[in-house]
Amino acid sequence: MAGVTKIANIDANVREIDFVSRFGANWETLRAVLGISRPIKKQLGTQLVSYSASITLEDSVGEGQTIPYSTASVVEAAKADITIQKYLKGVTLEAVNKYGAAVAVQKTDEALLNAIQNDILSAFYTFLATGQLTDTATSFQMAIAKSIGLVKNKFQSMNKAVGKVVTFVNTLDAYEYLGAANLTVQSSFGVDYIESFMGATVILSDKIESGTVISLPAENMVLYYVDPADGEIGQLGLNYTVAGDTNLVGVHAEGSYRTAVGDVYAICGMVLWAEYIDGIAVVSVNSGE
Repeated sequence: MAGVTKIANIDANVREIDFVSRFGANWETLRAVLGISRPIKKQLGTQLVSYSASITLEDSVGEGQTIPYSTASVVEAAKADITIQKYLKGVTLEAVNKYGAAVAVQKTDEALLNAIQNDILSAFYTFLATGQLTDTATSFQMAIAKSIGLVKNKFQSMNKAVGKVVTFVNTLDAYEYLGAANLTVQSSFGVDYIESFMGATVILSDKIESGTVISLPAENMVLYYVDPADGEIGQLGLNYTVAGDTNLVGVHAEGSYRTAVGDVYAICGMVLWAEYIDGIAVVSVNSGE
């Protein structure tokens, strides 16, 4: 009967809400770890800009002389578009028959959620490697110390406060060091991290090049996003389920009777970004120095 809501419709909607709710909850947990403020919504077509800032003080002024202006400079250093990533996952009737819905559907939904999160983080790690505060160190611990000092010094020169520093290191490098240290590794949003190591939160990732340590203040990190429920997207006839106050990901589930496949479509326009590219320290470990 037309207009009647069937069990399949309810099940699909519950899956959609569960997916976007878990994604949002995962992000909120990681946001607390990184110390990032609330995500900033951007309109479709917005271009992201990162800056390089410096100031030259004119502080040698004699008695009765005219006070000169100090020279401040803020220039655009990096640009990027917010790209809406599109994902599709299908589960066949045969897969459900063989493994059951709990495995064939729910486990693959979880895998898709994790893959989207990894895409966002991987893009951020690639961006971080372009940081302009570069240096070398003779050991892993010294590289962390130098990177923290570099970003704190930079932000102090810009008269900006630093409440928390976040450091990114290679997973194997970290565990090699941890073999001789009594530190606890925690996990959130699919990432491992160490709280309060040398005053910083240390993120472990295989996406960070071995022998490289990257640091930046939490105040320098921003998350921008495009709302998957934006009316302009809706004009395409595409309606995605979103949840919460911040619509970070949109999901739609539907079954195809023609192929007996259950499809899940997801779109996500999230970008982790840094306001100042010269507020990111990249220190290489060179034990032969």
